Amino acid sequence: MIQQVDRAILDTLKERLKDIFGYSQFRGDQEVIIQNILSRKNTFVIMPTGAGKSLCYQLPALVTDGMAIVISPLIALMKNQVDQLNAFGINAQFLNSTLTKAEINRVKRDALDGSLKLLYIAPESLTKEENLDFLQKTNLSFVAIDEAHCISEWGHDFRPEYRRIHGIIDNIGDLPIIALTATATPKVQQDIRKNLQMEEAETYKSSFNRKNLYYEIRSKNDAKKQLIRYVRNNKGKSGIVYCLSRKTVEEIAQLLSVNDVKALPYHAGLDSNTRMANQDAFLNEEADVIVATIAFGMGIDKPDVRFVIHYDVPKSLEGYYQETGRAGRDGLEGNCLMFYSYEDIQKLEKFNKDKSVTERDNARHLLGEMVAYANLGVCRRRQLLSYFGEYMDHDCGFCDNCVKPTERHKVQDEVVLALRAVTLTDERFDGEHIADLLTATENQYVRSYEHDKLDVYGKGVEYNESVDYWISLLRQLVIFDYLEKDVENYGVLKLSEKGSNYLKDPYPVTIHADHNYAEEDTKTDDDESSNNGSGGNAHAYDDALLGLLKALRKKVAKEKNLPPYVIFQDPSLEEMATTYPTTQQEMAQINGVGMGKVQKFGRQFLETINRYVEENDIETAKDVVIKSMVNKSKIKIYIIQQVDRKVDLEEIAEVKGLGMEDLIEEIEHICYSGTKLNLDYYINQIMDRDRQQDIYDYFMTAETDNIAVALEEFAQDDITEEELRLMRIKFLSELAN
Repeated sequence: MIQQVDRAILDTLKERLKDIFGYSQFRGDQEVIIQNILSRKNTFVIMPTGAGKSLCYQLPALVTDGMAIVISPLIALMKNQVDQLNAFGINAQFLNSTLTKAEINRVKRDALDGSLKLLYIAPESLTKEENLDFLQKTNLSFVAIDEAHCISEWGHDFRPEYRRIHGIIDNIGDLPIIALTATATPKVQQDIRKNLQMEEAETYKSSFNRKNLYYEIRSKNDAKKQLIRYVRNNKGKSGIVYCLSRKTVEEIAQLLSVNDVKALPYHAGLDSNTRMANQDAFLNEEADVIVATIAFGMGIDKPDVRFVIHYDVPKSLEGYYQETGRAGRDGLEGNCLMFYSYEDIQKLEKFNKDKSVTERDNARHLLGEMVAYANLGVCRRRQLLSYFGEYMDHDCGFCDNCVKPTERHKVQDEVVLALRAVTLTDERFDGEHIADLLTATENQYVRSYEHDKLDVYGKGVEYNESVDYWISLLRQLVIFDYLEKDVENYGVLKLSEKGSNYLKDPYPVTIHADHNYAEEDTKTDDDESSNNGSGGNAHAYDDALLGLLKALRKKVAKEKNLPPYVIFQDPSLEEMATTYPTTQQEMAQINGVGMGKVQKFGRQFLETINRYVEENDIETAKDVVIKSMVNKSKIKIYIIQQVDRKVDLEEIAEVKGLGMEDLIEEIEHICYSGTKLNLDYYINQIMDRDRQQDIYDYFMTAETDNIAVALEEFAQDDITEEELRLMRIKFLSELAN
């Protein structure tokens, strides 16, 4: 009878698949996974983001009697999936900390009367006694554990509550379990099975290869400018920017917004209403870009995300893979860009200091894999697949390392030496130990295991290669399948079958040089300089345009009987010759300019730049100028207000906790941006009229307003740097602003 019922249910699956979800056939292993669940068997699903994991538990929940529990760590994902299911006419709800008492009661009422088919619940909510009592009274079909990697201490997003799930399920009833994850290394897979006591469970593992995703890493040099240009080049497309901290999320969301990008922040510090409103705006295409914390995660099931940018380095390759997996879930374009800097790695290492010894070691290992991924010159896709235990025997041709490869060369003796070292140490050590052994680097473990007596000890030095070289080589040999990682012991290397065969019959192997991001930055800067007409010099400005602007400045200064620097200073002209501002708004963004100066002196300069741009077919400022956030606007407004009220500068400095030198620097910034300030009330207190006039006359005839030059001029007159700077502000305010 049971088999007949099951057959009847199976007959309805495709019908429901089409009627509810709109698909005419299953993808990959979806059908056999669903059949396994319907047979009340424990099931383990490892499937990359976008491959259809959710359907594996949603569809069986609809065709079986009772309510399925879905344990999920992400509030965003719960809401997104519940909204989608509700739109299909399915009664699905979530139970988490965002609900009011009345909303919680309504969810429980639907669950008890049998009308609720899927209940999404956070692991923290699952452990509450009142929720356990309530669940024991409901008719349950099975339990789905989403993001199951959270169970493992070796996973990238370990949640202690997840390790209690199995005991809680036992208390609720004898229920089949389906555990699902998009990111699990062989070590994490083993940990999940063991903790959930489902070693016998059927495992369905799909390839981790997302063929439509383009992976790219850039140095985090001038990252804000790179970010704006990248997003502008993808104007109108949906994208996600991941950041390390809530503060950076807010800063980047604001930066994008002031540069005419429809962007919103998303992090755990926002109140739930704002967070949900921002998520909905992104899903409904009212915002193009969502900026989110790496730690909090997104969980947004949006098929047409065209780019995912990691502004900060993620804590692990699992996190990186899962977050990049948000791109191109519809199988179309998906670009994954990460900005890399070692400073980010150092920050993450500091965050780990307060953790327990075990957690700290785990975090260090995961971060080490992230550093290796960023620095290795090997095909990014091969690296990712290797990390998740999947071998790829060729380069993908569709990542930055394939499109712009680092230097490659063939080696044979070095490979033999590395593999022999692994064999002679009984396949019990990690890459760092092997590298120390080969280079005779001081290491207590090398000596304590008497590895300094092996014939390979110090042999790596004969090739004039460093520890870093050997570590890189060993990592590449793992990716190329000559070595494999021991699942039981993290980091330990073993010879693969391919590696054993290689030692019997060696041949040349092509290896890739690691990235040197500092060196690549220099090359990039030089390339951009030459593209801007600078003749290959190290500066970025256009020499020809700068010459025209300086000639115009000299002409205008002569007409107005003013020193040229009063019109625009050299750094301002150089920036104009770099970014080609063609409107008043764009010119006002140039450092040391501001709208006041634009209106006073800008017209002829804008005419010159526009004419030059048109004649030379130049990329203009709207493509490359980035509007700055006015992050110090409050203090600047305060200073302007207090100066207008004729408050002593010492008093302003004291209130704001500034030194006098810092305050004068702030006032200089205000003055250089075109705002007129009248400091006469203060200057008259500290300098007599004759002294003021001498300095004023000097600035009127000087070729430069450089203070060091002015100090030399007045060396015999006992005039201080502070007096010169204050008079320069007075001079420029009266004549330039």
